[in-house]
Amino acid sequence: MFEIKSNAVAPATGRVLISEPLLQDFYFRRSAVLLVDHGNDGSFGVIINKPIKTNISEIMPDLGDFDAPLYIGGPVDPKSIFFIHSHGDIIEGSEHIGDNLFWGGRITSVVDNILAGNISPDTIRFFLGYSGWDANQLEEELKKNAWAVTVPKLNELIQMKPELVWSGLVKELGDEYHFWTHLPADPQFN
Repeated sequence: MFEIKSNAVAPATGRVLISEPLLQDFYFRRSAVLLVDHGNDGSFGVIINKPIKTNISEIMPDLGDFDAPLYIGGPVDPKSIFFIHSHGDIIEGSEHIGDNLFWGGRITSVVDNILAGNISPDTIRFFLGYSGWDANQLEEELKKNAWAVTVPKLNELIQMKPELVWSGLVKELGDEYHFWTHLPADPQFN
């Protein structure tokens, strides 16, 4: 048996949690969670690599034929829509995560800018639900090695192909994590 050891990078806003390879939770299996807020009261983020077969315009017909996929953001509040984007200059109420990546903002501002052609599908991601941890809950999960933490290139994160996000971020953790990408997603098929 091998030991999965977590890295020494601490969670913070703008960092990504990478699930350990044998985690079998429906939402978090081979997931990458962008922390959009982390502090003493807890943590809040979205799973950035789990698209579903629904387009945002199917949920929000006001967007016309805007062809952007919808992602599972996490198990909390799964009927609400959240979004990250690179348009902090035009989406009112956006919160800066880091680099040129922003969280949320006024949905009316998003709709208006999409209809005006100011936002393209490769500069915004929409999520159903979010991932949340109460105070100290994430730290306890880190002690149990459920996650590794990485400092990603936020400017590239929103444009990465979802199927390559988990393995790509694992590779950025360094050589000692390389074996993670070779483990089967389901240990029963080992």
